[in-house]
Amino acid sequence: MKKLLILGAGTAGTMMANKLVKQLDKEEWKITLVDKVEEHYYQPGLLFIPFNIYKRNDVIKPKRDFIPSDVDLIMSDIEVIEPEQNRVKLQNGQVLSYDFLIIATGTQMNPDETEGLKGDGWYKNIFDFYTLEGACHLQKFLKFWQGGKLVLNITEMPIKCPVAPLEFLFLADWWFTEKGIRDKVDLTFVTPLPGAFTKPRAAQILGDFLQKKNINLVPEFSTGSVDSKANKIRSWDEKEVDYDLLVTIPTNMGDPVIERSGMGDELNFVPTHPKTLQSKKWENVFVIGDATNLPSSKAGSVAHFQAEILQENLLRAIDGLPLKEDFDGHANCFIESGFGKGMLIDFNYDVEPLPGKYPLPGIGPFSLLEETKMNHWGKMMFRWVYWNILIKGGEMPIEAQMNMAGKIR
Repeated sequence: MKKLLILGAGTAGTMMANKLVKQLDKEEWKITLVDKVEEHYYQPGLLFIPFNIYKRNDVIKPKRDFIPSDVDLIMSDIEVIEPEQNRVKLQNGQVLSYDFLIIATGTQMNPDETEGLKGDGWYKNIFDFYTLEGACHLQKFLKFWQGGKLVLNITEMPIKCPVAPLEFLFLADWWFTEKGIRDKVDLTFVTPLPGAFTKPRAAQILGDFLQKKNINLVPEFSTGSVDSKANKIRSWDEKEVDYDLLVTIPTNMGDPVIERSGMGDELNFVPTHPKTLQSKKWENVFVIGDATNLPSSKAGSVAHFQAEILQENLLRAIDGLPLKEDFDGHANCFIESGFGKGMLIDFNYDVEPLPGKYPLPGIGPFSLLEETKMNHWGKMMFRWVYWNILIKGGEMPIEAQMNMAGKIR
């Protein structure tokens, strides 16, 4: 019997297991999925926990609820991947061989990469919100905070969901306004980017939003260290920013197993063909989601679009056919802007976010690069779509490749 091994049962790995179990002959193929955590986290929901919009239980479900019965799920840490031998060693002692391997090991927060970040202030007046633990600690802190200088700092790029830091600040503006203390809170966005976002046109519009909401922007700040006793962050070129409350997006890195296996770059992301999702080094290894080193966004929508391409390319590889170079870096993201409104961006490797209507040209119902109530509800409704359709490998009425219809250049 031939063997397909998937490493990681997050968004990308779970989608691939659900898609491929329907495509591969059960008499011919055994699909094995490996992960080390029993809970599945709805990661876009972590943003809402600090502001008491979601609770802990709103973003957690058992992973086993979404894994098909025909897929063998193994709960264990991975010791090492040995691609030259077509096998993976688990920390529980098992050795798994494979004919094809899909790496979906994601990305992790690494606060230890920044000097002083995880010092005396950690979870006292320094918090992350990209982890469940950090988001819940921050929720408790904000409940009773009476104001001061809130600094949101991206330590370095790339990061998961590049718009989430902006969403946090927009929601903070709303949250403190609702509490009646917005005039007592100084909001500052400190980023290594030259502007508010990675794409110029969106960066200009989102930068205008920061200005309109009285949120300070400190661009091109390359974080070198944190002095938690003096409440300062310092850049490598000795610039300083003071804070009373620091909300940090620590260095994002791929899973340590990628480093142990000698398969990654300096941040433990796997070099991946940008259009086929095949490993650049091993023909029977494919990579999806946040584990890749691609210049596309590390976001759930990207993993969904990649899954459509990877499903076909894996089947083509099994049959010995040439792979299709169909992944175009497509990403779309709702951006929660506070006060019951939101924005939407849709872009790929070559086309930056543009205004227009989405997904139906001229109709919508969503508006691109425009703040609307409908976009807010699109963001809020996505949680149901995620749990009930997306990670179950269901079909979505959105093409994997970006469509220019309805966009205005």
